[in-house]
This record gives sequence, C-alpha cells and structure tokens, in this order.
Amino acid sequence: MSETFLPELPQELWRAGKLELAHGVQQFLQMIRTATAGLGQFLAEIESRGVKDLYGYGSTANWFADMAGLSLGEARPVVNRAIALNPTRALDGTEVPAVAPATAAVAAEGMVGNERIDQILEILTKIPAETSAEDRTSAEKILADLARDAGPRQLAEAEQNLLAWLDPDGNEPKEPEPKEPRRELTLERRKDGFWRLTGLLDDETGARTAAALEAHAQPRPVDEFGQADLRMKCERLGDAWTELLDLAIACPDQPGTSGYRTLVHVTIGLEELKSGLGTACLDFVGTMTAREARLAACDCLMLPVVMSAAGEPLDVGRLRRFVTPGQRRALNIRDGGCAFPGCHRKPKHCHAHHIEHWIDGGPTDLRNLVLLCGFHHRLIHHGDWQVRMATDGLPEFIPPQYRDPLRKPRRNTLHHI
Repeated sequence: MSETFLPELPQELWRAGKLELAHGVQQFLQMIRTATAGLGQFLAEIESRGVKDLYGYGSTANWFADMAGLSLGEARPVVNRAIALNPTRALDGTEVPAVAPATAAVAAEGMVGNERIDQILEILTKIPAETSAEDRTSAEKILADLARDAGPRQLAEAEQNLLAWLDPDGNEPKEPEPKEPRRELTLERRKDGFWRLTGLLDDETGARTAAALEAHAQPRPVDEFGQADLRMKCERLGDAWTELLDLAIACPDQPGTSGYRTLVHVTIGLEELKSGLGTACLDFVGTMTAREARLAACDCLMLPVVMSAAGEPLDVGRLRRFVTPGQRRALNIRDGGCAFPGCHRKPKHCHAHHIEHWIDGGPTDLRNLVLLCGFHHRLIHHGDWQVRMATDGLPEFIPPQYRDPLRKPRRNTLHHI
C-alpha cells in the first residue's frame, strides 16, 4: 500500500489564490480516494480471515457498521466495493481474484472515486457470461483507464460501445412476464351514515374507470323551464357511480343479485312504512328512512319482515319480485327511457316506479308503472311533481304550482321522435 501525506494548509486560507484553492481541493480529493482504497484493502483482508473468528460478528458489513458508527445500509456498499476491488481467500485458503483489479489500481492512485467505481462494477455485470476471460479483462482495463478523466456520461457511452463489441447480437428477446395489476379498494361506514370510498388503481383500470364515470357524469340538459344542472363535478361523478352500480346489479349474470336491483329487508312496521315515518334496515348494513325504503322498493326484490312492538321479528315473508322481466321489457318499449319531460336517460339507467305505491295497494302492472332515472325517481318521491297515467295509457307529469300555476300535464317526447 502506497504511503500518503496530508497536504499542507496555508495559515490564512482566505488569502489563497484561485489556483491554490483548486490545487488544495485536488490534493485532498486524491488523499480521500487513496485512503478509501486503503480502507478497502483492510476490509478485504478481514473478509478473507473471517470476521466471525476475528471479532465474533456474523458479517464484515455488520462489524464495520459498528466500528464506523454507520447503519448497515451505509456500511454494506463499502464492504461490497472492497471485496470487488481486492483479492480475497476462500475458506480452503485458495485465492479469489478481484472482480476489477485494473479499477482497484486506479483507485489506489486516488484517481477515481466511489461513484465511478460503482458504475464500472455495474457495467461489468452486463457483460455476457460466455465472454472470454481475456476480453473481460480487456474491457475492464479500458473502463478503468477511461475513468481517470471521464465523467459518468463518457463511461455510459463506453458501456454501449463495449457491449456492442462483446455481444453484437444482443440478448435474446424474452417475453416479459405479465405483472399482476395493483388494485386496492377500501369501503368503510362513517358514524354519520355516509360511506368513505378510497382506492388505488393501475393505469389501465384507472383510465377505464375515468371513462365510464365521465360518460355517466355529463350535465343534464336544460329543461323546458330553463333549469340547468347545478351539480358540481364531484357530485355528478358521485351520481355516475350510483348509475354504474345500478347497471352492474341489474345484470342477470351478477353474482348474488341475479339481476335484482335491490334487496330490501324492511325492519319497520307496516304502518310506519305506509306513513313514511320511521327507519328501515337495508341488507343489515345500516339504517335508512322509510321514505328511502319506499323509493328503493319500487323496482327491487322485497323481503318483508313483520316486527312486534318490542322489535322482535315475528315472521319473515317470501321473496317477491315486483316487476317481472317481461314487464320491464314492455316498459322499455313503451317509455323508451326516463319518461320525465325533457330527460334523455335510456332504459338501462332507469328504475320502474309504481305510480300508486305497492304498499298503498297499487298493482304491479303496466298501467301503474313508469320508467324514471335515479334523479327524477327521487324527485317524484320527495318533490312536488306528480305522475299519472293518461287515458291513452301513457304517463304524464304534473308540475308543482310554483313551476306552472296552471299545472298543465307534460310528457317526454325525446324518446319517440
């Protein structure tokens, strides 16, 4: 190992000229690099003798981390670099040659630092295994000599030229293994009754989700009264999510629902449901108002539960489908979509609404059914609009008096032009 000397510092550094400053930096840099190379020789010797026998540690990196006050992540690359640049000995005493002896020689002169050493070692790992030892040695010497004065970009260019020389045909192309897409979804119910939905989607799924939501989140057209869609973008996306759920649940192949839009467990008394006062339990996951239960029950699979005054279930009725598939097809043909005046929503986005609710004795037949999208279904249930069946068997809507003092009946003419 070559002997090194500390450069002499001027007594008043602030008086030094620019050439003297640059020379001082160069000297100290060479000294640091030379000392680092010497440190690597000591670490390689400790590795050869066996750090467990010498100091009782499981690895040289662990011992060096404690000795130098470093983390294991900081100590490990120093040890790995030392082993790659210096010859070591195996357990049987045979010598293990250095991976990059030419680079070690340049490092011992203080002419190359850790960054370029690591870059050279990385390039050497890319040399094909079938390359001869002579060609590998020649390539490493070219890189080591170049590293004396070259920067990272010049070494990267040399890497391309060397690999093209050593392996002109390149690696045999391989079909990349398809990665499992990363998708995460979390759904939790808050104390206030709302649900928080968060998730993480891969790029393809995210793009498909955005396209589907955007398609269903377009603003509603201005109606005949000049009323524009005042929903914010986030609200329209929330309503679009609801529509996508309705479409998925209504699919006949949907597992667990078989095409039924909703499964409602009514856990309130019959009178409370009729009056719209009280609460109901939706699939035992939370409460909903009786008015919401009436809306959901228009086009659903209903499971009536008769409760005693003390809240004890007395009888669980049979599942009853209120709108049959045949009736639904007839409604799609008759109404062509949401029957509310001015609404453009197609049948697949609509519910079958009972004009006279079934709980009030209304029959489930075509003269008592009308297609309504989610927005207008809620408007009919909770607003002042009214719907009735005209003498010609088609639905018509009566606006509230504040919208039309004469309350002239209106129809949707968009679906049958």
